[in-house]
Amino acid sequence: MSDNRLVSPADKLKQIAQDVLDHASRRGATAAETEVSEGFGQTVTVRQAEVETIEYNRDKGIGVTVYIGKQRGHASTSDFSPQAVRDTVDAALSIARFTASDDCAGLAEPELLARDIPDLDLWHPWDLPVERAIELAKMCEAAGFAADPRISNSEGATVSTQETHFVYGNTLGFLAGYPTSRHGLWCALIAGRNDAMQRDDWYETARDPAELPAPETVGRRAGERAVRRLGARKIATTQAPVLFEASIAASLLGHFVSAVSGGNLYRKSSFLLDSAGKQIFAPFVTISDLPHIKKGLASSAFDDEGVATRPREVVRDGVVQGYFLGSYSARKLGLKSTGNAGGNHNLILHDTGEDFAGLVKAMGAGLLVTELMGQGVNPVTGDYSRGAAGYWVERGEIAYPVQEITIAGNLKDMFRSIAAIGNDVVRRGSRQSGSVLLERMTIAGD
Repeated sequence: MSDNRLVSPADKLKQIAQDVLDHASRRGATAAETEVSEGFGQTVTVRQAEVETIEYNRDKGIGVTVYIGKQRGHASTSDFSPQAVRDTVDAALSIARFTASDDCAGLAEPELLARDIPDLDLWHPWDLPVERAIELAKMCEAAGFAADPRISNSEGATVSTQETHFVYGNTLGFLAGYPTSRHGLWCALIAGRNDAMQRDDWYETARDPAELPAPETVGRRAGERAVRRLGARKIATTQAPVLFEASIAASLLGHFVSAVSGGNLYRKSSFLLDSAGKQIFAPFVTISDLPHIKKGLASSAFDDEGVATRPREVVRDGVVQGYFLGSYSARKLGLKSTGNAGGNHNLILHDTGEDFAGLVKAMGAGLLVTELMGQGVNPVTGDYSRGAAGYWVERGEIAYPVQEITIAGNLKDMFRSIAAIGNDVVRRGSRQSGSVLLERMTIAGD
């Protein structure tokens, strides 16, 4: 893959960014900011031991935002030539001149910008020839088929490697950036035949390819999960405890982040308006936003506006300590940026000490959810209703798989009814959680 490495050195990206800012100032912008980035990737998918797709992507772009007083304009290009850079700046300025003035528009406050930028160890190139990627994907899928003779088909196994380098700069004198990498293994398998088929998958992702599990481990787990779902039944409508498996429990964090993010708060389109300082979760719940974890999947020394990031507890003892704010939303709310322009960083739901088996035992009887379907969540009211599949639990043990059910409740009630949080954390993205046990939800079946 030597011909697919990042081709523009950091100094070149910084020079392009500086050229953008200089041209914007010369053309009359009172302030400007830009992000210059390039990236590449390779993705190989094998299905039924045959190569299905080999994909390469190479991306690059310049985003330019300019301000004329409180009027804002934005434009972008994928052309790094000097003329294209100037044309893009001019386009942004033209837009700004026809845009209404907005008192909250503008760059971040200078005192909030990052000055010391730590090395968070986010770039780990994977020298992965396509032949080796194919071999790894085949090993992954083969292990899945070998997991059980009831594995009858495959949706494929995928090996992916991605690298990106970016630089952000603004006319307050901020200019910095760094490269990052992300690599992954994925496999989806089908068990059974005819009308009795069930599908499941598994995937892993990491900044450092050395921290990925063996491809056989991913394939085997996907195969085992598919087989365990054979013989799934429907169940009668009831109310019972619900245990969200770790791989999907992070979706609960996602709903919380959305509800306490600046954009939804100032638009008043959130079920958690004015929640700062209020008890929203069960009293033992703590959620931390940790941007400086080495090799973290959402680690960052500064946010999308150059604001320095810092570790903080967003929820302590069940009480909301703060929101997720960029500069614009903070001004709309009369607050300060929290360094979250672009979203949360490594958001961690702290466990209560139990392992997965302990949570199943503690539940006694109820529903273990391993898959969610649909988007039935109302961000304004918090009403929650989603299709689900998983397993029914009796006497603290998994009894049988279930399907074609719906789980329903309200997110406020769900957050307050968290009974325990497992230590079986799955790290796949910016929100990380172990399995989460809720005291009770409505489960709609037959």
